Amino acid sequence: MAVLQSHRAEMLSIAVAVVAIGVGTAYYFYVTRKPKGCLDPEKFKEFKLVKRTQLSHNVAKFKFALPTATSVFGLPIGQHISCRGRDSLNEEVIKAYTPTTLDTDVGYFELVIKMYPQGRMSHHFRVMSEGDYLAVKGPKGRFKYQPNQVRAFGMLAGGTGITPMFQVARAIMENPSDRTNVHLIYGNVTYEDILLKEELDNLAINFPNRFNIYYVLNQVLFLLFGFECSGRFVNFRLISCIFCFYLSFTTVLISDLFFQLYNEKLRTRFLIKTCLISSPF
Repeated sequence: MAVLQSHRAEMLSIAVAVVAIGVGTAYYFYVTRKPKGCLDPEKFKEFKLVKRTQLSHNVAKFKFALPTATSVFGLPIGQHISCRGRDSLNEEVIKAYTPTTLDTDVGYFELVIKMYPQGRMSHHFRVMSEGDYLAVKGPKGRFKYQPNQVRAFGMLAGGTGITPMFQVARAIMENPSDRTNVHLIYGNVTYEDILLKEELDNLAINFPNRFNIYYVLNQVLFLLFGFECSGRFVNFRLISCIFCFYLSFTTVLISDLFFQLYNEKLRTRFLIKTCLISSPF
């Protein structure tokens, strides 16, 4: 009788161990397995426009639905997508854009688009209505960000070039294990031209010790570090004043920026010292 009870106890222990291993294995795969993204790098896929929000006379936010409410877009941080549309002459046009959303935003992705009067792809977005579809292909791009790959990023952006910078900055700040600092110079013609200002200001408020942003305007004298900086260009003096304390470990990302440096010698020295990664999208 004692032998039988001992055998039953042993079998019960084995069964519990097997169940525990099975549950643990299932949980491991559930946690570690990344959900399959919706993008295809080889062919265009269509996504439905579910909401259009006009932010200004020529800027709008476009929200596109993914196949299900739990789907993820599947765009690596630092990369972009190709969008296909029709211009005013009904000719096909393809242009690269960077969403302002991340894969943590499940079920949808968003694009903030500035529509230029003569822009070919701008025409396509200008006439889009809720319920229309946008053809998208990706991911695209050489740069793929990895958490903590550098101690700090120095970012230079102009106009609509802010979207890839915002994508990377937001991913860094929202990742609790990423300790990278971000210093962003953002140039525009007027105050009204600043895109994503509320979102950028929120990053600066929520992460005051890790995210710093410097707005530079063409039509306003901007006082920074005790001197006036005006005009259309972000010059070497402005860049060096902001990044001078970080040159030994700061990687500089440049996106759609109208900038000039005083001479080629200084330009070369600065870009080599800061390990430039050019990111036009």
